[in-house]
Amino acid sequence: MRFETLSIHIGNQITDSTRPVVQPITLSTTFEHGNGKMLYSRANNPNRQSLEELLAALEKGEDAAAFASGNAAGTAVYQALPPGSHIVAPDDMYHGLHNSMVQLFAGIHEVTFVDMSNLEEVKKAIRPNTRLFWVESPSNPLLKITDIRKISELAKAQGAILACDNTFATPVFQNPIDLGADIVMHSSTKYFGGHSDILGGALITKVKDAFWEKIRIVQRVGGAVPAPMDCYLLCRSIRTLAYRMKGHVEHATILAEFLMNHPKVEKVFYPGLKSHPGHEIAASQMTGFGGIVSFTVKGGAEAADLMVSKLHYFANATSLGGVESLIERRAAVEGPNSKTPPNLLRVSVGLEHTDDLLEDLAQALG
Repeated sequence: MRFETLSIHIGNQITDSTRPVVQPITLSTTFEHGNGKMLYSRANNPNRQSLEELLAALEKGEDAAAFASGNAAGTAVYQALPPGSHIVAPDDMYHGLHNSMVQLFAGIHEVTFVDMSNLEEVKKAIRPNTRLFWVESPSNPLLKITDIRKISELAKAQGAILACDNTFATPVFQNPIDLGADIVMHSSTKYFGGHSDILGGALITKVKDAFWEKIRIVQRVGGAVPAPMDCYLLCRSIRTLAYRMKGHVEHATILAEFLMNHPKVEKVFYPGLKSHPGHEIAASQMTGFGGIVSFTVKGGAEAADLMVSKLHYFANATSLGGVESLIERRAAVEGPNSKTPPNLLRVSVGLEHTDDLLEDLAQALG
């Protein structure tokens, strides 16, 4: 099956004798002994099983584990590492998982943050106890591109695990397992959900090995699992993922090109632009460049905030991946220790008509 067909059929497992076209929601927290499949909903649930099988198929992995949030999914990888492990991670990455590394695992693991788009910096960061390379490509919010194939070579030589946060690209545009990753992570809150109304996360593994079993233990025993309703809604939303992503990337490209030519804009970050330093690598490992555009506004943070306050169709809100356009000044959200430029605005480009979005940006920029 091709991607679009997988999206519609794999996550829709019908066991009801009345043969509904859509899989029902199973809300029971417990199941009768002897059924051979389910025991307790923290361990498994029919809707979660359907979602996990769907995610594994879309990311070309052997298995998947669904979590209650993207942070819970990423944190499960860190929890599964042996104490004293060293992690090489991006200096530009989602701040929630960055905080998880430095706050929850301080004294348990060591982390070195580097520019993952610079292979020499990555090589210098490797230590004898390096056990995990964490990649985010495109990165959040500067949209840096990491050569996943080359990081995979370094990880294999080190005997380490390569995990890739594929939230921005989605499996529509990028399959990290095909590029050498061992584990793929998603905040399913974003494009998988697609409507800003579901919280979730997921991990997909290339093989079901001993490390993956540790992650499964974290999932089952820790219990940070999604509810049946969330799993049902995610399976429903993923049915339209391929078509939504085509619209997101088309609209993001149009907005990026508009911003590139605006006199009030200092710099545009979008890997689909040929001027982007990671464009060639992105083109070699992605079939589309995603729906996120970041840009800096001339005049600093004050000018950026003023511009945002004048917008009508872009909600000044955190998160991304929904059908509606969102914008936020990331440094203000990330806090005083943020390394993001204070005048940088990150845009999750939605599926509104592009003429309306361009007119709105034009009037707000003045």
